[in-house]
Amino acid sequence: MSVNCSLWQDNSTVVKHFAFAKFSEVAEHCFLLFALVLLMFLASLTGNALIALAIRTNPILHTPMYFFLANLSLLEIGYTSSVVPQMLQNLVSEAPAISREGCNTQMFFFIFFAVSECCLLAAMAFDRYMAICSPLHYTTRMSRGVCARCTVSLGQSNYIFSLDFCGPCEIDHFFCDLPPILALACGDTSRNEAAVFVVAVFFISSPFLLIIASYGRILALVLAMPSPKGRHKALSTCSSHLLVVTLFYGSGSVTYLRPKASHSPRVDKLLALFYTVVTSMLNPIIYSLRNKEVKAALQRTLGNSQAICPISRDIL
Repeated sequence: MSVNCSLWQDNSTVVKHFAFAKFSEVAEHCFLLFALVLLMFLASLTGNALIALAIRTNPILHTPMYFFLANLSLLEIGYTSSVVPQMLQNLVSEAPAISREGCNTQMFFFIFFAVSECCLLAAMAFDRYMAICSPLHYTTRMSRGVCARCTVSLGQSNYIFSLDFCGPCEIDHFFCDLPPILALACGDTSRNEAAVFVVAVFFISSPFLLIIASYGRILALVLAMPSPKGRHKALSTCSSHLLVVTLFYGSGSVTYLRPKASHSPRVDKLLALFYTVVTSMLNPIIYSLRNKEVKAALQRTLGNSQAICPISRDIL
């Protein structure tokens, strides 16, 4: 459905608001996707919050590995919360729209959490490398102070919104993401596209190369182990992280590193659903199912909360 830009701008040259293209003109399709996204969003919030709480309340998990995992869960909560509420609103609204300032703010926090997660995943790979390849130096090199400095933020959004937007003002997407916003800008956007590409290469490819290097060293060491049991134990500690890295980097690379000519609004929307909702929902499942310590900690945390409920009912 086309939108008249004059409804959303103060004059004929400056766009003050953006409109979102509707997912479908069939209301039932929008409500079905709304229910699906809402369920996945609630599952993501609950799962990540439980993992962060379980690690916080179980002293046995107060190690660098689980410090990173708790921070990953908190980043996932911020990452999804920066875009999914707006996405849900757009799915049920008759005229979904957002102000230019609101779009800028949403993009800033989305990039902030996404880039922080890229760097954190690289730090987690280095943590596994130190634990397996250099266990005698693990506790000294992976101290809490070092861990706290591994999260990095980025503000690309101001550079994007320094461009002129003179119409059309309809974003063919669920939220304010980089490619669809750049597509609406007037004039030459080649410099901005190059800047986005450089940032994507630096903050997606560089951490990914660090991950590849870390696991390359781990694999070389594991293959040299004489004991099959030792090889299996070493690889099992890395499997959850490798799966999370594949999901996150796979969808992100396809979205931001492929040529502009190959972008398709329909494909971009499907990828956006995957890397904003699905991966965040799967991460707690992956770590809780494949990690016995996390699973036991979750059981203790849930058991303690259930034990408090009968006492509360008796008092009432």
